[in-house]
Amino acid sequence: MKHVRFTNAHQSITFSRRMMLLGGAQAGVGALLIGRMGWLSIAQNAKYQLLSESNRVQLIPVPPRRGWIVDRNNKPIAINKASFRVDIIPQQLVDGPKVVAQLAKLLELPPDEVERINRELAVSRGFQPVSVSDNISYEKYAAVTVRGPELPGVAASRGFTRFYPAGSAVGQLVGYVGTASAAEYEKEHKNPLLLIPGVKIGKEGLEQTLESTLRGEPGGQRVEVTAHGKLVKELEAKPDRSGGTVQLTIDADLHEYTARRIGEQSCSVVVLDVNEGDILAMPSMPSFDPNNFSDGISRNEWKMLSGDDHLPLVDKALESLYPSGSTIKPSMAMALLNAGIDRKQRVNCTGSYPLGNHVFHCDKRHGPVDMDAAIVHSCDIYFYDMCRRVGAEKLAPMIRSMGFGEKFDLPFDNQRYGTVPDPEWMMRKYHRQWQTYDTINMSIGQGMVLINPMQLAVMAARLATGKRVIPRLLKNKPVAPQEHLEVDADHLTFIRQAMANVVDHGTAAAAKLPLDGIQMAGKTGTAQTHRLSDAERGNYTAALWKLRDHSLFMGFVPFNNPRYAAAAIVEHGGFGAAVAAPLIRDTLLFLYDKQKALANLQSFEQGIGGTLEERNARKTASWRSANGLPALPPTKA
Repeated sequence: MKHVRFTNAHQSITFSRRMMLLGGAQAGVGALLIGRMGWLSIAQNAKYQLLSESNRVQLIPVPPRRGWIVDRNNKPIAINKASFRVDIIPQQLVDGPKVVAQLAKLLELPPDEVERINRELAVSRGFQPVSVSDNISYEKYAAVTVRGPELPGVAASRGFTRFYPAGSAVGQLVGYVGTASAAEYEKEHKNPLLLIPGVKIGKEGLEQTLESTLRGEPGGQRVEVTAHGKLVKELEAKPDRSGGTVQLTIDADLHEYTARRIGEQSCSVVVLDVNEGDILAMPSMPSFDPNNFSDGISRNEWKMLSGDDHLPLVDKALESLYPSGSTIKPSMAMALLNAGIDRKQRVNCTGSYPLGNHVFHCDKRHGPVDMDAAIVHSCDIYFYDMCRRVGAEKLAPMIRSMGFGEKFDLPFDNQRYGTVPDPEWMMRKYHRQWQTYDTINMSIGQGMVLINPMQLAVMAARLATGKRVIPRLLKNKPVAPQEHLEVDADHLTFIRQAMANVVDHGTAAAAKLPLDGIQMAGKTGTAQTHRLSDAERGNYTAALWKLRDHSLFMGFVPFNNPRYAAAAIVEHGGFGAAVAAPLIRDTLLFLYDKQKALANLQSFEQGIGGTLEERNARKTASWRSANGLPALPPTKA
């Protein structure tokens, strides 16, 4: 094999080729780098300048103060009170375990809270604070503040929490606020405001439905930080804008008085000003203390509320439905007059009314009664017989025009509007023909008739005025025009007088106001919740509480120049005349003579074991003891 001999010329040529290849590669890389630099510095300039500025400047959001809710006289119902809180800014934290241990000692944090703080610190990102403790005392706030230099990364600050001066008396009216859930955060397109510790949003009632007005606009504190998140200096702040104030038509003093006067009953009362339809009071009791939700309700407290058979979490004024009982009779009498029934025509009440193989009863034998006597003494037999003659088709439209079955334009999402049945509704709902016994039941507000307390108060207001009174809760909402009902003026005068006779010498004598020259007109109701046995008939309180009759009353005052209308439904309260009627008497008395009404309330509360707060505290302590839980500290109770 012949060997090839490499000369110096060969070596020089090979070296030159390698130099050319290497030089070309270097030139290519250089061109790529120059091109990339040009792209970043020219085409992407704005984008990276923005990112740089964003990394340099951090925005600490400042939550807005929530708007107030006030009554018709500007008395606060829901306000904000100063509170103290402690947060940790993770980016400024040095020796986290030591700082957390010091805070736990200063603030007396329980072990599960310390565990939560460490857990949240472990996953914290950016400049987002981690809440250590909210709504702490000034002493604890001061203790953390004076040790600021020893606690790098700890921020003690003053803020605001929602406060309701009347406590549980306004629970169902205003609802409550709470921390936003993950679903609510997603629903608001990941609004960063909802992630700020201490920020609460409306969860129920007016706090929820008026959220857009009450929340306001957040502000922010801009700070310059290093690449490692260290604070360099504070920049110009963006001020927050507080939420708007909402004025209600509610009379806060009357509302609270009525809530207290309800006592231990499961009940709702509604009071209206008939001239403009303003809702003056609408307590639903028992209720919950919305302040406890502002502070963060405990699992045990929620368990106690949700397990109470008196349903403190339900707004009974709008959400609960009941048979109207005999409170329907004045409107039913109006329908009979409208259908041509002579009000002097009598029906003989023997105490029972046979129909087919069933016997309908009256609470007593009234003998021969005309329409006035039937209303005054609440005779069922009269209405059985007369309504049967007229028929449900002519009765139902009049009852609906009085407000039953109507949904009102109110800022609540929980309104239920019940039923006023008729043959067409029966076929549509149950696919059966209307029967005579359906008319019998309907004539005294039983059977399929279902109403809520707001509708009952509206019925009283419309009977008082002869106009279509529309309830109004927001003071800035225009007063709805009150159209005249299609009723004969003479008929209306007769019905009003009959209702005045009910209070004067009829079934509602207990509702008579202790005032000279001011007479109330009204109607009692006792609505059955189940079919009575012979032993229970005539003794409405003999059954277990949940099987007892509902107690109802509706009325207006003054009889000769109506100004206020009111209604009460006491769940399983028994006779309307014995329970609901005196409740409305004292409620309306407050509007005319506060001193006399408060004296009555003081005597009433002494008889049932103290004030609303005292009874609630005792009830909570009893429940915790029965469930093996330790007593709450005095401030919580």
